[in-house]
This record gives sequence, structure tokens and C-alpha cells, in this order.
Amino acid sequence: MRTIDWVDGVVEIIDQTLLPGRLEVRRISTVEELVDAIRSLAVRGAPALGVAGAYGVALAAKQHGGDAERLRSAVHLVTTARPTAVNLARGARRAAARLPEGFDAVLAEADAQRDEEIAASAAMAGRGADLLTELCGAAPRVLTHCNTGALAAVVGGTALGVVAELHRRGTLGPVIASETRPLLQGARLTAWELSQLGVDFRVAVDGAGPFLMARGEVDAVVLGADRICANGDTVNKVGTYAHALGARRAGIPFVVVAPETTVDADTASGADVEIEDRDGAEVISGVPAVNPAFDVTPHDLVTAIVTDRRVIRLDRGERV
Repeated sequence: MRTIDWVDGVVEIIDQTLLPGRLEVRRISTVEELVDAIRSLAVRGAPALGVAGAYGVALAAKQHGGDAERLRSAVHLVTTARPTAVNLARGARRAAARLPEGFDAVLAEADAQRDEEIAASAAMAGRGADLLTELCGAAPRVLTHCNTGALAAVVGGTALGVVAELHRRGTLGPVIASETRPLLQGARLTAWELSQLGVDFRVAVDGAGPFLMARGEVDAVVLGADRICANGDTVNKVGTYAHALGARRAGIPFVVVAPETTVDADTASGADVEIEDRDGAEVISGVPAVNPAFDVTPHDLVTAIVTDRRVIRLDRGERV
């Protein structure tokens, strides 16, 4: 099953807000419905958002192909639905470049992006599994954060795709899935996917990760990214930075797995990234709360970045 796809004239997504209690496919026929799904995290994850951006433009072309002003407004709405993840805007802009050729060309471009993400997941899985074996030896015990499996992509996934590949090879140790406050993507989504795969895993509260590393229960931290800056700074779900600090202190690899489309050469460093602040009510009700959706991990804490095209060893001075 694909996380997102174009089926019979509409966008179909797996509604991630309902998992693990219910697996439901949601059919989306308008730009407004898709933007709501993106903002509510019914569809999320950098690769999936890139495809969502492209299909959002296809919906805009289908709805407003004869009205240039409304079409521009709809495309802008899709492009800016979430500001931090570079894939969303990049996917939308790439599809929008085909608008002068008509709806069929836009949809073909969106389908191409979907297929490229599927191929990218397979490539990242192989490269990442090879790297983890090189860095850690047989059966590494991995800690991951947020959700980076098929739900965050189309199929396969990024960091969790690497975990799945190690499991398929029979060379994976126990996995720790960080719960990922406040919406529990790790405890809900990653735990569900690991269960489907038959992987030996435990869920840990976010704050436990660095201590579990210090206690010698983790051989490597492997997670995704929503944006990789030109200097190697990585932007990912809030809580990632703490895991990077814990990994450095424990002397274990910290590996980022993300498609090449997540590399943003136009953004110099994490200091230049707009970090999405979400409603504090997601954290707690009745009192003020601060709720950044992402944080920035400085490049000097990253051992390596794995994309579908290359492995960048930042610990050896290689450059993005």
C-alpha cells in the first residue's frame, strides 16, 4: 500500500492521524482538503510531502485550470502549507513548472516524483544498511526518532527503510523507537510499522534516549531529515538535537538518512531555516506551551548523511 497516490482522479492518502487504531485511506479531491491533510499531519514525512506538493498542483490544475489567478493562489497555498520541510515546496514548484503544458503534463510530473521517491527509498535502504554494518559491525542496536518508514515516504522509507533492510538481511539488533512528543509519531507510527515488519523493538520516552546511549544500550542513532542545509546542518523533528548530543557523548554514530531532494544547497545553515511553531494545545491544554515542530542539529554532530545517490561522511570532512 502506498502512503500517497493518485487514483481515479483524486489523491489517496493513508490518514496517519488514525493509526495505529485504524488504517483508513482518505480520498482528497480539492486543494483545500489536501492542505488541511498536510497541516493536520494526516500526511507527513519529507518524501511524502514532496509527492503531496506535486499532487496538490495537479489538483489545482484540475480545479482552476481555466482561471489563472485562482490557479496561482491554489499553488501558493500548497507550496506554503508547511514552511520547514523543503520537499513540499520543491515538489510543488517542480510540478507547477509544467502548468503551461496543461493538466496531463502536471499529473505526469507528479507521478514521476512519486516513482522517483519509491526508487530513492530502495537506494537509501541499501546504502544505509551497508554503512551501518561498516560502522557498527553485525546486528547493530539502533535508536530512531519520529517516523521515517513507508508512512513518511510512499513505500519503503528513509531511516526506517535502513532498519527494515538490516532486518531483511538478518543483521539487525533490537531497536529503540523514541516516542516523539507531543504527537507520538514514534510510539504510534514507527511502533506500528516495526510491528508489521516483525522487528524486535521497544518504545522509549524522548528524554530517555541519551541516557540509554550512555548506558551502552545503543550502537547507532539513525533518523531522517526534513531539510539538509549546504553546510550539513540537518533539520528534523524536535528532539533530534538531544539525541545527537547523546550520541556524541556516548561515542556512537549519528546517521541521517534522507533523499537527495531534501538537500537544500540554497540554504547555508540551520540558522537560515524557518522553524514551524505549532499550536501549544498539542502539548498541553489550559496553560501556555511552546511547541517547535523541528530543531536543528549542527553538522559537526553528524557522522554521515545517506541519500539515494551518495554517502557523505561528515566525520571525515566530506562536504554536502
